[in-house]
Amino acid sequence: MKKSIKRMLLVVLPLFLINMVMAQSPKGTELKIKTSSQCETCKETLEKAMAYEKGVKESSLDVESKILTVWYNPEKTTPEKIRKAINLAGYDADDTKADPKAYSKLKDCCKKPEDRHDHSAGCHHE
Repeated sequence: MKKSIKRMLLVVLPLFLINMVMAQSPKGTELKIKTSSQCETCKETLEKAMAYEKGVKESSLDVESKILTVWYNPEKTTPEKIRKAINLAGYDADDTKADPKAYSKLKDCCKKPEDRHDHSAGCHHE
């Protein structure tokens, strides 16, 4: 009987510890959001906006895929609030549309290609 309890503990305990470590990730809960971002300037703008958002621990925009990955504390914010903050920065977030006033203030290179004054304009980074 004692051997079977020891064996069970050898199997269950490591699984329990692994689960605890994964649940307590220092980055928090991960959320991936498709944005309307276009360039490195967008990356700076979105990551800065997320830095000011309560409950967001870290964020990173992959410019090529336009995916903003956000790590957050679910006790302090929600995916809906995060998407709203992205909208208020001037960008679409998944199915939610950018705030029109914020979008109008974006640099030309950060706007969707169909909305640019100069359709050939990309971002010019020094």
